[in-house]
Amino acid sequence: QVQLVESGGGLMQAGGSLRLSCAASGLISNLAMGWFRQAPGKEREFVAAITRTGGPTYASDSVKGRFTISRDNARNTVYLQLNSLKPEDTASYYCAAGRPQYYRQEDLWDSWGQGTQVTVSS
Repeated sequence: QVQLVESGGGLMQAGGSLRLSCAASGLISNLAMGWFRQAPGKEREFVAAITRTGGPTYASDSVKGRFTISRDNARNTVYLQLNSLKPEDTASYYCAAGRPQYYRQEDLWDSWGQGTQVTVSS
């Protein structure tokens, strides 16, 4: 397992943009990487995932076309670009690493970060 540290969260107005980063303590080149989020009072949900080679990528319907996942294996870092933010995007965002058979299934991922908070005001 690798240790993951997210950064880049903050308070934004609706329509704004943020870029989240997830830095890994070890090599991630042989791991798929993903982002999940959890809003207050709700279960953690899948946001996006990227294969170990950088393509293809997957995203939930709620963020498709607005959020983009990417990775830099040389830096052992994964990014999530958040555009056209909406108040309903307010959540703690978590990075995950592993070899899940199904990216959307939370319990199949091996490593998790502690999360970074994104708050979107209307």
